Amino acid sequence: MFEKIVIAVVSPILVVGVVIGVVITVHHTHKNEDQLPPDMNVVSIFCSFTHYNESCHRTLSSANSTDPKMLIAKAISAAEEAVTNFFNYSDSLMVQAKNNSLTKMALDDCKDMMNYAVDSLQTSYFDVNDNEIFDINERVNDLRTWLSAVLSYQQSCLDGFEHDSNMKETVQKGMVDARELTGNALTIVTHFLDIISRFDIKMPNPKPKPHKVVYGKKNGYPSWFSAKDRRLLNRIDNNHVIPNVVVAHDGSGQFKTIGAALAAAPKNSDVIQHVIYVKAGIYDECITVDKYYTNILMYGDGPTKTIVTGTKGAKDGGGMTTWRTATFAVIGNQFVAKSMGFQNTAGPEMHQAVALRVQSDKSIFFDCRIDSYQNTLHNQANRQFFRNCVISGTVDFIFGDSPAIIQNTLIIVRRPMDHQFNTLTAQGKDYIDENTGTVIQNCRIIPEQKLYNDRFEIATYLGRPWKKFSTTVIMESAIGDFIRPEGWIRFEGREKVDYGETVYYGEYNNRGPGANLHARVNWKGYHKMDRVSAMKFTLQSFLSSKGMAWLPLAGIPFTTTLRY
Repeated sequence: MFEKIVIAVVSPILVVGVVIGVVITVHHTHKNEDQLPPDMNVVSIFCSFTHYNESCHRTLSSANSTDPKMLIAKAISAAEEAVTNFFNYSDSLMVQAKNNSLTKMALDDCKDMMNYAVDSLQTSYFDVNDNEIFDINERVNDLRTWLSAVLSYQQSCLDGFEHDSNMKETVQKGMVDARELTGNALTIVTHFLDIISRFDIKMPNPKPKPHKVVYGKKNGYPSWFSAKDRRLLNRIDNNHVIPNVVVAHDGSGQFKTIGAALAAAPKNSDVIQHVIYVKAGIYDECITVDKYYTNILMYGDGPTKTIVTGTKGAKDGGGMTTWRTATFAVIGNQFVAKSMGFQNTAGPEMHQAVALRVQSDKSIFFDCRIDSYQNTLHNQANRQFFRNCVISGTVDFIFGDSPAIIQNTLIIVRRPMDHQFNTLTAQGKDYIDENTGTVIQNCRIIPEQKLYNDRFEIATYLGRPWKKFSTTVIMESAIGDFIRPEGWIRFEGREKVDYGETVYYGEYNNRGPGANLHARVNWKGYHKMDRVSAMKFTLQSFLSSKGMAWLPLAGIPFTTTLRY
């Protein structure tokens, strides 16, 4: 049986006022064990899915609306307000830091990350509230990506205080509202389609979309390309890229440093790609592609010829946070790098030493080399794609909390310091509804020559769970014999927390002597995946949004599904 409750609502929407009829059909016989009472209103239904029910009710009830779209917007705006409040509160903590320079540095990092968090929340809000033809079916993955990034920034802020437990506890308490409200917004978006389907909550129809141009099969575009994506692709010839500026040490270009070329680049370009050609040479400079520099294509003469290098290391918190050790940091969205090398030569004794840190949404690295030892590649947040690259390191050398896919890449495990073991990955998903994870597909995992001689004495693992819901999948890859038979190892940090029950670690159709699954860990969170499970982690499923031209527009190859 079911009961229909019809609610007519006049909603003074924040930007555009409309009259909406919302129809809720509460099914008493749905299979969910947590059955909902038939008299629940829309707010109660939404909040019943969240992890922080009380704060959700307080937030959504103040919206005075039952329009699902407006409830999403309200949840997001409440999270933005909480993050802003924490940003302002963090100023007062500088006094408590006293003369602890590392703690002050971590607080400065926190403020930067909260700025990025606000940017992501504002993007999410305007995407929901200002788009007259907003269609939640097309936007769920975008919204989940941006809200997951907010949680990643918040967690990265906290991780900066591992050296100062008292300050970490203070910051954690000050961030409670921001964490809860961001988590609520993400959960509502994640389960939105299921909620409106199960309870028959009618969405107002979006305005008719512009007429689409129809393309025949001869164009060879994937089915998930929109007409707009195809038109853009037709206008760009990536085989004959003409640089806007040239960087060269010898003075043969407009600039001698990458930093100078970036400083002169146009800001906030969403349509026109700005192309920077970096000629062969070793560029000893730490670079940040700031958030204002969007749609940048930077290419070199090859990953062993055009090299950006740095030497910053954390050395157990001895004066620098991990976040600041990056040789090359990318924040501006839609960044593309081709045929370049990024390295951090601080060495294993300096511990955390990041070569490349990425938080650019829809970013691409093709034919690049990324070299360091501990914490080489920090894929911090937002959608990232790596293809035909080389990545080398020792401890947790691919780490972070972005939705990232690494394809057709050579992953080289280096020799660590004595008494250390190697871990390829340390994925940092801390909230179950995040759409983040590290996917390694059709790659080769091998030891460097220095490690090869000691490969059976130095333990090497595919990864360890840095956070509670760490998600890592390795599929269709060649794995060398130096990987320990159990494959994965628990993360034994300061808190000694066992995440083996809550992670998602999976392997599918790998090959080579290190791919034998017979002796793998028996954690509840470890999966010997079948084809159906593996399909969820392909490019088309894991990174795709409706219309995804950002990959072919870069003129690079990519595999959308499983190879076999």
